[in-house]
Amino acid sequence: MRIFRISFINQGKIYQLYAESVGQADVYGFIEIKGLIFGEKSSLVIDPSEEKLKNEFSGVSRTLVPMHAIIRVDEVEKRGQCKIMELDGSPNITPFPSPLYGPGKSSDK
Repeated sequence: MRIFRISFINQGKIYQLYAESVGQADVYGFIEIKGLIFGEKSSLVIDPSEEKLKNEFSGVSRTLVPMHAIIRVDEVEKRGQCKIMELDGSPNITPFPSPLYGPGKSSDK
C-alpha cells in the first residue's frame, strides 16, 4: 500500500495528514486527498492533535484542498503521526500568491 504525507495550510495552521491517495481533483485548482490514515484505536498513548484531526475528518471519504495551500507531498514507507502545527511565520514556508489565475482570456470578441 502506498502512503503519502501531505502538509498544507488551513486557517493559519499547518496540517500534516497521511493518506492512501493524492491527485489532481476534478475541480480546477484543488488537490484531492482520499483514504486518510489515522493511528490505531488500541494505542495507549493518545495525541490530542491527532484526535482533533480524526474528529474533524470523521466520515470524510475524500477532501479537496486548494492547490496554493499545499506545502509538500511525500510518498513515505510508513505512517507517522498526524498533527496540527502553529504557523510561526518562519521564512521557510511561504504560500503561493493568491488569487490563482485561470486560463487567459479568449480572443473571440
